Amino acid sequence: MRLIAVLCLAKTAFRISPRTLKAESLALRICWPGHHTHFSTMDTNKDPHDPKHTLNSSERDDAAAELTAEPDSSMDTPEEPGLMPGETVVKEGKAAILFPSANEVFYNPVQEFNRDLTCAVITEFARETLASRGVRIAVPGEKERVVVSLSDEMNGEERDGRTEQEQGKERQEAKEFRTTSVGECCEDGLRVLEGLAASGLRSVRFALEVPGLKSVTANDCSAKAAALIARNAKYNNVAHLLHASQKDASMLMYEMRGKKERYDVIDLDPYGSPSPFLDAAVQAVSEGGLLCITCTDMAVMAGNSGETCYSKYGSVSLKSKYCHELALRIILHSLDQRANVYQRYIEPLISVSVDFYIRVFVRVRTGQATVKHSASKQALVYNCVGCGAFHIQRMGKRILQGKHMKFSAATGPPVGMNCDHCGQRHQLGGPVWAEPIHNLEFVQKVLAAVSGNPSRFGTSKRIEGVLSMVTEELQDIPLYYVLDQLSSTVHCNTPAMLQFRSALLHAGYKVSFSHACKNAVKTDAPAGVLWDIMRCWEKSNPVKRERLSETSPAFRILSTEPTLQACFDIREDANPQSRKRHLTRFQENPQANWGPKARAKAGGGISSELEDKRKQFQGKRKNQITDSSQLKNFPCKKFRKGTCTHGEKCCYSHDPEQLPSQTNETQ
Repeated sequence: MRLIAVLCLAKTAFRISPRTLKAESLALRICWPGHHTHFSTMDTNKDPHDPKHTLNSSERDDAAAELTAEPDSSMDTPEEPGLMPGETVVKEGKAAILFPSANEVFYNPVQEFNRDLTCAVITEFARETLASRGVRIAVPGEKERVVVSLSDEMNGEERDGRTEQEQGKERQEAKEFRTTSVGECCEDGLRVLEGLAASGLRSVRFALEVPGLKSVTANDCSAKAAALIARNAKYNNVAHLLHASQKDASMLMYEMRGKKERYDVIDLDPYGSPSPFLDAAVQAVSEGGLLCITCTDMAVMAGNSGETCYSKYGSVSLKSKYCHELALRIILHSLDQRANVYQRYIEPLISVSVDFYIRVFVRVRTGQATVKHSASKQALVYNCVGCGAFHIQRMGKRILQGKHMKFSAATGPPVGMNCDHCGQRHQLGGPVWAEPIHNLEFVQKVLAAVSGNPSRFGTSKRIEGVLSMVTEELQDIPLYYVLDQLSSTVHCNTPAMLQFRSALLHAGYKVSFSHACKNAVKTDAPAGVLWDIMRCWEKSNPVKRERLSETSPAFRILSTEPTLQACFDIREDANPQSRKRHLTRFQENPQANWGPKARAKAGGGISSELEDKRKQFQGKRKNQITDSSQLKNFPCKKFRKGTCTHGEKCCYSHDPEQLPSQTNETQ
């Protein structure tokens, strides 16, 4: 009533029209105790003193009655918003998102695969979690999974042997199972947090496509993004499930560390590195909860800047052919290490490297005894800079002695000062996660659900292809070799993939592909066996030894006679099912400039500096300079530093007027 009195005084003093008074009441109700916070937008183009907007006596009475009446739930949410100037509607999955044309809120359409996979994973996670709470989820388009009682499959004699009490108990348990569908608020459902929501597309899709949810919190520190999230929730009719939040993501998760306040699912998909949010995330997720983490700073994690990778993830990255799987193991190591501080540990469910990012789905559990195993789950990586051979060194050792587990320090190193195969030095990387990066049982559940309901997602074929490759990977073998690199090292022709895989199988070793690299060879064979196979292949495809330097890795490797006689006859089991079925395992570039997009900024648009860089480097490999006279169009870097000694004979430009503009473009 105090609020109404204040507004009445304001109306008398400033002659505010009843329509404006109603809007002001709605706006102030945002902060009024007892009401949920909703971000709303008002039409500021209407002039309250315009005669067209004045009300007649009956309308005034209705407005006055509405103001004096008790607030109802329908007034907590603004009316369905329309498109504002410059806005477009982006449709993905079941969601339709209002999106500004300017780059004020981040959005990348190429990550539809990421969002589709996340919806599929959370659906299966909800199916497992809610089953223990007596809730069954109903997925649109999915054939109902009927749980057949064992008594229905028994013969008459066995069925008669069961007591009526046992059969009645089973029927009662079946009745107690409740069913929840998408879009419904399930009281025993999952609480989901998207910490960096931007436009809210991912959260809206969760509310529209994932059943068994109690609430979805879409958070972003940007006021424009938070307002857009609220509008998108109303636009998609999911405001009863989806709540907008404008807070720092880390602070929000730190506030929800209590056991009764934790989220069942936390999704973090930042622009760049998620490292600033990991400490809060492992604390704010519930017992057995799900963490969904995306990393797009692949330049750091793939070895271009090992010292930066260590500062962010506590691990040194290596520039190698297996860098994409190494990046997955780096983020898993970082998550487990931060969880161990709070007597928690992780269980990887699915870890994939796709396009320009990596994505991991892990469970977080609590257990002081299990945390002691974490040291033996991490490993250092010794990588030869010459031939690319690598060795894994565990950081801890555990031995089962009766009923007790004994822990001790690992012994090493597994290599000498120089590589046994090519004589070059080793680089040391890690520590990284050395255990399996997938839960095969969970992967098969997600794969079965997606392949059985292909119309549910726009990228179902690719999800099926990637997860099929994941199920075929050797789970207990970290990292992989690349067939192209093996051939390039010895400067010989590349054997067919099926021939090389068959040679390993004939030798008695296991081999598989990897979803992270097209020509990957993941095997339990030591590096010496691989080089023996390449030596045998080189004998039938000889290289010109006289052209090889005596200090080169190729010369050292080929100078040694093979101890294994490889057989290249193609075996039937050398070709996996995903390859035979021609599944979409590695899709082509979906569109031009499909990589990481520009970071969103307050004023919208893309910075001119980024546009200049794009134009400068666009097609630099296709349009290579063939005429040396064209080099005069480019500034001389040595002249700019004052170290050029060629003078006028320099093929690059020494024009001082050209230097500043070119320099600004490259900085």
